[in-house]
Formats: sequence, structure tokens, C-alpha cells
Amino acid sequence: MADDGAAGTNILDSFPNASVDDLLHLARITETAERFEDMCAIMGSLVQMKAANNEPLEVEERNMLSVAYKNVVGQRRASWRTLKSEDDVLANREDLKNDYKAIVETELSGKCLEVLNLLRDHLVDDSMQADQYGDQEISPEIAVAVETQVFYLKMCGDYYRYLAEFSDNDDYKTNAGQQYEKALDLAKITLQPTHPTRLGLALNASVCYYEIMKKPQKACALAKAAFDDAIQKLDSLSDSTYKDSTLIMQLLRDNLTIWTSEDKDNIAEERED
Repeated sequence: MADDGAAGTNILDSFPNASVDDLLHLARITETAERFEDMCAIMGSLVQMKAANNEPLEVEERNMLSVAYKNVVGQRRASWRTLKSEDDVLANREDLKNDYKAIVETELSGKCLEVLNLLRDHLVDDSMQADQYGDQEISPEIAVAVETQVFYLKMCGDYYRYLAEFSDNDDYKTNAGQQYEKALDLAKITLQPTHPTRLGLALNASVCYYEIMKKPQKACALAKAAFDDAIQKLDSLSDSTYKDSTLIMQLLRDNLTIWTSEDKDNIAEERED
């Protein structure tokens, strides 16, 4: 992954008068250049500017927000896992390894909390609850709003889960479960079982139940139900989502194989979206 240059620099200082359109174009440029730290700063500013004008994010914009933080946080998660697992190689200087791992954890925590603050302050609508819709017919406008909230709640669940991976703060574990549960309830209202957002949510929530909350039966039940429901609706998949949906379905099946194997120690770690 490309290096984002000198630490402490802020890309926004170079574009003080950038409009929303300018920021979106800059985000595309930074994504192409794999400058994901810059992309996070740009998308954070775009989110705040649109929120100040009471404008929702477009689908491309919310996807770019997700891509930016997924890459930055993903790099640090990979580093942390390497440091956590390389006990034999680094055992001769355990003190230095632990000190450096703490630095990585601080960076990881900071980026997770950064995106969670953006989501909670500007994007998540806490007033939207699954039970408020009952059996009423869902209009296209409400369907779009619900799918958008499922996307943001899934992101919240993901980043609380990442925090719970290395932190002793039980609130992160609790919050991860709550965000996933709320997203799962909302997803059932409007999203088809084959929708990539609903499938990706089921995949990541099941990983949370298995790895973080230590509820393997619940993890397997969720993953199996999501896979089975999607299989039954496979003929309804559109060409635009077929690849994404079937890939996530394969990941769900892979995890079920891992979790139900009698030889778990010799199988690769769980997959997530």
C-alpha cells in the first residue's frame, strides 16, 4: 500500500476553498494514487460540508468514505495482527514489540473513533427504527433511506468491532452488537436477501458474534440463514450486483465451513466484507 507522505501534513491546507465538487474530485484522485490518509481527510470534510447544508451523501460519496477508512484502518489492523502473532520471532525483545504494538493500537483507535464520530454526528439517524414501519407499504423514498441507514449502521458495527479486537473496553463490544442488530432489523424491511449491503452486513455481524462476542451458534445461524435466503432468490439477482452478491455468499459459506470444522486451528481466519 502506498505511503501517504510526511506525517502531520493535512491535504486540506492545500485546498482551503475547495467546494463539495472539488473535494469529490480530489477524493477520486487520492484513491487512484492510493493516498488513503489524504482521502480520509477529504471525505471527512465533504461529509461535514454536506451535513451543514442538510444534504445526504450520494451513493458514490458514501462508498468513497467507506473505501478511504477501510484502507487506512485495514493496514493498521494487519500490522497489529502481525505483531500479535509473531511471538516466536520477536520474543527476544518483547518489551520493544509491545511498546510498538501500543503505538499501532493508538493509531488504530484514533482512526476508528474518527470515522465513528463522522457517522454518529452527521450520517446515522437514530430516529429510524424497524418497528416504526410495521406492515405498511414502503415507498421508494423510504426504501432508499432505510438502505442508506443500513449501510451506515453496518459501518458503525464494523469499526466498533475493530476497536473491540484489541481493547479491554466492553462498551465497544456492546456497541458493535447493538449497531449490527439495528442494521439487521432495518435490512429485513426493504432489502432483498441477495442485496450486497444486506449480505455484507450478515457476513460481518456473524464474524462479530463468533470472534468478539463468543457466540458461535448465533454466528452460524445468522450466516446460514443469510446464505440460504439468498440462494432461494438467486434468480432475481441483477447483472449489476451478481458478482458482489455471489462473492459475499461464498464468504458466508467459507466461514460456515471454518466454524463447523473439527480442526479449526488449521484453517485460515474468518473472512469479512
